[in-house]
Amino acid sequence: MSLLGMALVGVALVLVTSTQMRGQALRDGTGSATRIAVYAAGVVPSTAFVTGVLSTDERAAVATATRGFEDELVELRLWSPDGRLMYSSDAATTGLPHSDRLAGVMQSEVPDAVVQPDVRPSDTAADQGTVLDAYVPVLAADTATPDAPDGIDPGAVVGAAEVMLDHTTAQETLRDATRTVTLVVAGSLVVLWLALFRIVHATSRRLRATALENARLALLDSLTGLPNRRLLADQMQRAIDRVADDGARVGLILLDIDRFKDINDTLGHDHGDELLRQVAERLRDALRDDDVVARLGGDEFAILLPDVRTVANAERLARRVRGLFTQPFELSEIALHVETSIGVACLPDHAADASALMRTADIAMYAAKHHRTGVSVYSPDADDSSPARLVLLGELHRVLEAHARSDGEPQLEMHYQPKIELSSHRTVGLEALIRWRHPTRGLLPPGTFVPLAEQSGLIHRVTEFALGESVRQLARWQAQGEAVPVAVNLSAHDVVSPAVVELIEALLAEHGVDPSLLEVEITETALVADPSRVVPVLERLGALGVRVAIDDFGTGTTSISQLRDLPVAELKIDRLFVADLGEGGRSGSEVVVQAMVDLAHSFGLRVVAEGVEDAETAATLARLGVDRAQGFLWARPAPADAVHPPGDHALHPIG
Repeated sequence: MSLLGMALVGVALVLVTSTQMRGQALRDGTGSATRIAVYAAGVVPSTAFVTGVLSTDERAAVATATRGFEDELVELRLWSPDGRLMYSSDAATTGLPHSDRLAGVMQSEVPDAVVQPDVRPSDTAADQGTVLDAYVPVLAADTATPDAPDGIDPGAVVGAAEVMLDHTTAQETLRDATRTVTLVVAGSLVVLWLALFRIVHATSRRLRATALENARLALLDSLTGLPNRRLLADQMQRAIDRVADDGARVGLILLDIDRFKDINDTLGHDHGDELLRQVAERLRDALRDDDVVARLGGDEFAILLPDVRTVANAERLARRVRGLFTQPFELSEIALHVETSIGVACLPDHAADASALMRTADIAMYAAKHHRTGVSVYSPDADDSSPARLVLLGELHRVLEAHARSDGEPQLEMHYQPKIELSSHRTVGLEALIRWRHPTRGLLPPGTFVPLAEQSGLIHRVTEFALGESVRQLARWQAQGEAVPVAVNLSAHDVVSPAVVELIEALLAEHGVDPSLLEVEITETALVADPSRVVPVLERLGALGVRVAIDDFGTGTTSISQLRDLPVAELKIDRLFVADLGEGGRSGSEVVVQAMVDLAHSFGLRVVAEGVEDAETAATLARLGVDRAQGFLWARPAPADAVHPPGDHALHPIG
């Protein structure tokens, strides 16, 4: 299309130029014809044009007057107004003028010239040429004399001179000029087109290269060169489409670098970027050819497993990936040790499409970060937005409403697990643990619904139920003469508000229960999360006579100074440290537990170990100075009527 356009432009230029040259040649010829006509008519009296007859002398005078134009003059004719031939330089000429042209010239007083073939008789066709045939008006002023007859006004048109000039050379020159112009224009346009073609071609090539680079950058991470989120989504959808018919799985591993912000803030963003590049290189080099490693942004990476046979295989691969971070990363002269949190999800086990697979893997990753497990496989229990959990939340809301109205058989109930004094194996207390006897799902542990209650705001009503049931049970045992302390767990959402103190105080007063028989347990993480609000609540409970225990001790970051000033009476060592004391546990675990025991005893605090499941662990705890313990070794949590009667009776290990 561009070549055709330039061709049209060239044709237009040639046409305009040739038209201008032809017009100029015609104007030049008309000027010459006018000069000749003036010379010829100047020797002819005006009266001769009236009569239409020239004398012999007048003919001779005309011939003499135009002799100087013989080289260009082909023929000269003089015409009277009525069309009579008065004079012709060619004796053989006869006939009539071109009447329309003669009449037009007489009327307009403007010369009329045309270029035409020489149609006069000739000996051979080769003698014929091209002539410019001009009709030039003859004015009376040109021939006026003092004795001019009346009726002829000076300046009036009295006739016409027909001047034929040889135009053959001019026509050939015009053709040559037109040909030259055509060649010049064509050549110039070709050169221009070639130049423009090179410019356009080079520009187009650069634009294509830029477009390809932009497309590449749109799909790759600029820092690490790994596929980005967009390309990962495309690859994930392709993998899902491929395995749709053969029953295979698509796995997705999401990886997040722990405390990456601290690395950036401490070492600078340049070191942070270098760390990300090295992480990308380790991941890329360690995985299978079919696996896709991508950077989603920030310190988050993804690994797509297009064909994984089982969820367990995906989890094993995730643990192998985490093992890549055991070796330090060399940043300048710094050896940096990095830990990661990894989430694993598979399709169709945990999701039905690519979007859901990304979401479930993300939930698993944050579960790994929250619980500090390193690697976590997706579980619906950790998914706040899964349909099953939303249904369960609605059911929990209805159960609490029914309990508040005392409507129907209560589904929530309290179970109790004994606390054993290790030195005597006697029951010295109980821990109250809430259970949900679901009509279709059976007996649900608190880990299934308490997190839901915490996230939805129902936890205060759950706590109110747990405290109310526990205090009522304490009143019943107190009436039977069986006074045994009962510990109730409080959520972090409860201990930041004085309302829980008011609730406990009202329940104890209503049922006449000694405050020393009620204990409350809060987690160490809840304590350190907002100590400015938690400590005043604990102090009010202590003033009320309710003892406070720190649960899951060792998992938070309580300082020694905080522990010294806290109004607590008991520390409960987290079950993770207790499990490490058994066979196959970590070396050095006894030293850690011994340090906890010594620290607690130095502040006058009692130490309780939870999660004891074998006699060997119980013996180790006793040897390390732990005061009390609880666990499946002695009893599982059970309803109040199934609990071993508390008091002076010894509770020996099961089995």
